[in-house]
Amino acid sequence: MAVRAIRGATQVDADDRDQILEATTELVAEVMTRNTLTTDDVISVIFTVTPDLTAEFPALAARKLGFHDVPLLCASEINVPHALPKVIRLMAYIETDRPRSEVQHVYLRGATALRLDIAQ
Repeated sequence: MAVRAIRGATQVDADDRDQILEATTELVAEVMTRNTLTTDDVISVIFTVTPDLTAEFPALAARKLGFHDVPLLCASEINVPHALPKVIRLMAYIETDRPRSEVQHVYLRGATALRLDIAQ
């Protein structure tokens, strides 16, 4: 087994608790589905949000999806001028037999603009 990292991001329209939880749920579920993962495969997940999102911790959405014994961390992105606003990002560390080239990174909603080279 190798340790791999999966990147992902999504965007919300407003600093709204329900929007943050809904978008994060969608993002985490899509990462898990595209990579055929269970929570047992996940070592840990780091979530970041742009400084304009403070209504809720994105990790709460993962907990509601069953990530009860997976270490989760939330942090704020640095405030870079002209950065895409209202973005939730994740970096999930997983154990897998897949080569790095087969790991599916997930960019949803307006966050597809962040990585047009790998967004699906």
